[in-house]
Amino acid sequence: MKKLGFGCMRLPLQGEVEDIFSAENIDMNQLCQMVDTFIERGFTYFDTSYVYHNGKSEVALKEALVKRYPRDSFLLADKLPTFSITKPEQIPAIFEEQLERCGVTYFDYYLLHNIWETNYDVNIVPCDEFGFARRMKEAGKIRHLGMSFHDSPEALDRILTEHPEVEFVQIALNYYDWNSEFVQSRRCYEVIRKHGRQVIVMQPVKGGMLSQVPQSVKNEMNQLQPDMTPASWAVRFAASLEGVIMVLSGMSSIQQMMDNTSYMQEFVPLNQKEQEVLVKAVGVMKQSKAITCTQCRKCDEVCPKNIHISDIFATYNTIMRQREQGLNINVELNYYRPLKRRQHGGDLCDACGKCSAVCPVQIDVAKELKLASEFQDENSFW
Repeated sequence: MKKLGFGCMRLPLQGEVEDIFSAENIDMNQLCQMVDTFIERGFTYFDTSYVYHNGKSEVALKEALVKRYPRDSFLLADKLPTFSITKPEQIPAIFEEQLERCGVTYFDYYLLHNIWETNYDVNIVPCDEFGFARRMKEAGKIRHLGMSFHDSPEALDRILTEHPEVEFVQIALNYYDWNSEFVQSRRCYEVIRKHGRQVIVMQPVKGGMLSQVPQSVKNEMNQLQPDMTPASWAVRFAASLEGVIMVLSGMSSIQQMMDNTSYMQEFVPLNQKEQEVLVKAVGVMKQSKAITCTQCRKCDEVCPKNIHISDIFATYNTIMRQREQGLNINVELNYYRPLKRRQHGGDLCDACGKCSAVCPVQIDVAKELKLASEFQDENSFW
C-alpha cells in the first residue's frame, strides 16, 4: 500500500467561496479527474468524514469513486462525528447514513473523529462509541478500527491503554510541529508507537503553510532536490517515520494531485542532510512573530494560575503566520479548548503582573495573552 492518502476535506470547488470546509459546490469533473489520476498511479486510500463539505464529501466520493471503480480496488476511510453525539441512539443512524452516502456496505478504515479527553469522558464513554464500532467490526462493516486525536500525549496514553481494540491513530504531524509544546506531534507519535499501534498522519503540510517556505529555506531545498516542491519535503518527512502507514494530503486541485503523486509513487525517505535542512527551516519560520515572545518560559514559571502562556503565544504566532499566507486551516485551534479544560487557558488571567515583571523583552504579557486567548476562543472549532 502506497503511503499517500487522498484527504477529502478540501475538495476542488466551482467558483469562489469563503468557507471551503462547508462549501457544497464541489467541482465533480475535476474531482473525477483527480480520482482517476490517483488510482492510475497506484494509490488507493481515500479519507472522508460525516462533516466534510456539510456531508457532501461522502456523496461526492460515491459519485467519483465508488460508482466508477470496483470496490476491491480502493480503500475508504470514514469517521464518526463524536463531537455531535450526545445519545447512544444517534450512532446507528449516523453510521447507516454514512454507508448510504458513500454507497458501500463496509468501510476499510473507520475512525472515531476528533477525540480529546473531555469529549472522551463526557460523550464517547457514556455513549459507548467504541463499543458500537467494535460491534460493527465484528459484523464486517468495519475492517480496521481507529481514531483521530487532538489532545495531550498523557490523554492519548490513557485512551490507548483503555482501548486495545484501536489499531491506528490519526494525528496532526509535521516537521514544524514535531517539537511543539502545544501540538506535541513527536510525543503523541511516541505514545502511539509505545502501544504498538499504527500511525496515520494528517496536516503534514500544516494546512498549506509548509508549501510556502521562506526563500532562504527554499534555496537550500533546491540545492539538494531541485525538482521537488517544499510541500514534498513535508509529506516525505511524515512518511519517513517508522510505523506511519499513511500520510493524508488535502488535495484540492489536479496540480496538487500531480505533484504529490509524482514523488510518492516511488517513495524515498529523507536522508540526514535533508533532515538538517528542515531543522533550519523551522528556525527561520519561527523568527516571524506577531508577539515578540522568545519562548524563555519565565512567565510560565511565575504564573500563579499555571497558565501555559508561552504555548498560547507560540500558537498565536503560528496562526498569524498562516493568516499572512492567506490560510485559515489552523490545527492549533483544535488544541486550545482541551488546554482550557485542563485549566491552563488565558481566560484565567487576572493581570497580576508577575509575568510582565520577569519578561526579558518587556512584553505586556497580560495584554497580549488576552488578545491571543480571545482570538483562539472566537475561532476554535468547538
